[in-house]
Amino acid sequence: MSRHRGATAETPLAEALTGALDRLQAAGELGVDRLPEEALARLDATLDRAGMRRSLSADHTVVGIFGPTGSGKSSLVNALSGTAAARVAARRPTTSEPLALVWGRQGSEELLDWLGVRQRVELPDGAPLVGGPAGTGPGPSAAPALTSGSSDGPAREDGAAREDDARASEVGAAGPGEGPREGPAGRRGLLRWRRRRSSPVPAEASVPPQAGSGPGAGTGAGLILLDLPDFDSTAAAHREIVERLTGQVDVLLWVVDPQKYADAALHHGFLRGLANHDAVTLVALNQADRLGAQDLGAVTASLAGILADEGLQGVAVLPVSALTGRGVGELAGAIRDLAEGRAAATRRIAADAARAADELLPFVAERPVAAPSDDARTVLARDLGTAAGVPVVVDAVRSAYRRDAHAATGWPVTRWLGRLRADPLRRLNLRRQDVVPEVRRSSLPLGRPAQRARVDQALRVFGDEVARGVVEPWHTSIRDASRGTADDLTDALDTAVTTADLETGRRAWWGIFGVLQWIAFAALVAGLAWLGVLAVLGFLQLPAIDVPRVEGFPVPTLLILGGVGAGILLGVLAALLARWGAARRAARVRRRLLAACAQAAERVAVVPVEDEVDRCNRFRDAVLDARLV
Repeated sequence: MSRHRGATAETPLAEALTGALDRLQAAGELGVDRLPEEALARLDATLDRAGMRRSLSADHTVVGIFGPTGSGKSSLVNALSGTAAARVAARRPTTSEPLALVWGRQGSEELLDWLGVRQRVELPDGAPLVGGPAGTGPGPSAAPALTSGSSDGPAREDGAAREDDARASEVGAAGPGEGPREGPAGRRGLLRWRRRRSSPVPAEASVPPQAGSGPGAGTGAGLILLDLPDFDSTAAAHREIVERLTGQVDVLLWVVDPQKYADAALHHGFLRGLANHDAVTLVALNQADRLGAQDLGAVTASLAGILADEGLQGVAVLPVSALTGRGVGELAGAIRDLAEGRAAATRRIAADAARAADELLPFVAERPVAAPSDDARTVLARDLGTAAGVPVVVDAVRSAYRRDAHAATGWPVTRWLGRLRADPLRRLNLRRQDVVPEVRRSSLPLGRPAQRARVDQALRVFGDEVARGVVEPWHTSIRDASRGTADDLTDALDTAVTTADLETGRRAWWGIFGVLQWIAFAALVAGLAWLGVLAVLGFLQLPAIDVPRVEGFPVPTLLILGGVGAGILLGVLAALLARWGAARRAARVRRRLLAACAQAAERVAVVPVEDEVDRCNRFRDAVLDARLV
């Protein structure tokens, strides 16, 4: 969506409206792929209409006159303009195409092109907006030129033009509310449809100006009155025109009659959706001359109550009579005030913006969504560590430590037996000496369905915890942001485990105990050899060698006993130290692996969830700020 800029004056309301539209645009961008498509489409349509209207004439106020069949819209248009531009007759009982009465041509062409109105009546400069009984306005000689189309709009078909010319030949310069009057071909006030570019009315056919009576006289304010088809017409094209223009005009003037003022087609189909448009809504109860004073008061009060129930408390009901002129002056004054104020377009767009923001409220979180808590992050890291096989690796590190310690510190005669046991780390393909870390692939069970299910479960629990109490669609989007990282997270966890330092190296005390074991073994071997030599000499009856003694014990015997005892003692002590060292190493590795899993979870799973939470909160702020206009 493009940024909307307008030509409206930078009044405080216009500046606030600019900010509101920007925030609505931001909300729409944040809601893409989250909000329902129909909600985004309505928002886009509102922003597009606002942008187009603000780029067009800010000096013109467009008043759309809406009403049901028989309400007298066209007669009221004639009464307001003092012309017979809107034809009313038995042969033309309904308006089939919008008709524009234009005060101030400059800048109106582009605006009317955007409105899609081809039939236009350009009133001369200074032409008043009047109200009163039929025939009290400008005389028949004041009839303006009636034109069709714009320089860029499509020309009407010849058949349609001929039909309009034929109708025009039957219509005289009738006053408001009058039917067609027969007269000579050259009678005054004859309205003709011309298929040409709109042009000012010649001076001899213009309405005599009345000082200060025109809309915005002396201020350059422009006004466009639109006589529109009946909204309850059986022709679908008529209703489509009305529905489109209710969203485009600056001021909505609803004309009702005593018989149809409570019609559901009006209230349910249109007014109920304009609850916050009371600043740009006018309601005229036409044909008030048909009611007595008491009945008129009752009908007016009833209609005002219905409007109030629909959120239009600030809209006053103006009783008027296009036939007698009653109340037309007050209605004309209200329209003139709106035109001279030049704020109706801005107020209409502001009301549309407020309605668009209200339509987004069901998707706004009641309160700002909190970021994932430390407890939720800890639980996620722990569960993912379990799924990643951290307990398996920790057990393997513990067992490998004890195996390696025994291989380095055990009794030299039997230590080789320990090498026959499988290396736990090598079985998991985690022995650093065997595989380059950058290309190592573990044999952990992360790829197995059960472990993948544990990853999904951990992400689901984490997403549910963060999204608890959040309104849709953000509850689902936050959960999806968490669960959608399962594949990437599995790879990240495997990498975190395989690249972590498992401390597979040898410990310094292993070497010391290994040397002492060899010394003890050497003493045992020396003692056995010594005794063996003495046994051989005795067997051969050779002179015996004196054996030194210590405290009466032969040295060879002491060497044997000392070697065996020292070996056993060193073995037991080494086993105890290995058990203690294995536990410490396992604890360090466990903390390191859990930290690595937590970092992987933070980078792959938590960050997307935080981004989605932030998106939800920014959407909330944008919508709530847009409602402040």
